Amino acid sequence: MLDDFAVFILTHGRADNVITYKTLQRAGYTGRVFIVIDNDDKQADKYYQNYGDKVIMFDKAAIAKTFDEGDNFQDRRAIIYARNACFDIAEKLGIEYFMQLDDDYSRFDYRFNHKQESIQDWVNSFDAFVLSMLEYYKTIPALAIAFMQSGDFIGGVRSEKAKKIRTYRKAMNTFICSTSRRFQFSGRINEDVNTYTALQNKGGLFLSVNNVTITQKTTQTNSGGMSEMYLDSGTYIKSFYTVMYQPSSVKVGMMGETHKRLHHRIDWDCTVPCIISEQWKK
Repeated sequence: MLDDFAVFILTHGRADNVITYKTLQRAGYTGRVFIVIDNDDKQADKYYQNYGDKVIMFDKAAIAKTFDEGDNFQDRRAIIYARNACFDIAEKLGIEYFMQLDDDYSRFDYRFNHKQESIQDWVNSFDAFVLSMLEYYKTIPALAIAFMQSGDFIGGVRSEKAKKIRTYRKAMNTFICSTSRRFQFSGRINEDVNTYTALQNKGGLFLSVNNVTITQKTTQTNSGGMSEMYLDSGTYIKSFYTVMYQPSSVKVGMMGETHKRLHHRIDWDCTVPCIISEQWKK
């Protein structure tokens, strides 16, 4: 792997259950990996015991002063602090490129084969895939690129996402970033959606590629991390954060067929700048 790249696994309260670390090993990743925790984590000693010098701790209160949390709740059980801390951590380590991963990924799957046919098959060459992603990232002006989530492929081969390899103007969970393309995540909850809507509305670029997906445990069923926060507020408060950051093109609406819940809805035509054809130039 490259000397200027590393994977950061962002975790809290799951010292004995960092699922992503084992999944990376199973996927054939041999590069540098660091376990990022905050100084409020009561399991810090256990993390150091399990992962040694791979553990990096940051000051959560100090990071909180550097960005807009979007509220005055004083509840810091959220991943956004680690997300924003990663840029400084990477610089101190002399790393230009890094990937942020949550701690609960159970699978990385290819979604297309060499014939561009829709499949689902374990990634067993994560090194090669990340290298190709980095080469792509370096050739485009995106602030960050990400993998799709398995839930994006509901419907299997009939899913819209399974028709062809392409990119989408969203980015969640698995961010490939660069210290030379710094940006800040905003809003204590729903920070990824808040960020890719608000910054893209100003001309920034975020992309997800659909040829690889991640599968993660259901948030509320996996103790630690942000589970308790989501159990406290559900998706009701979560969805309104993005409306607050991008009120001109995001609203909330009902989601689901049987078990309905509130969720953000993005009007992409009004969220991201559109390129007008040269034929209309005066």
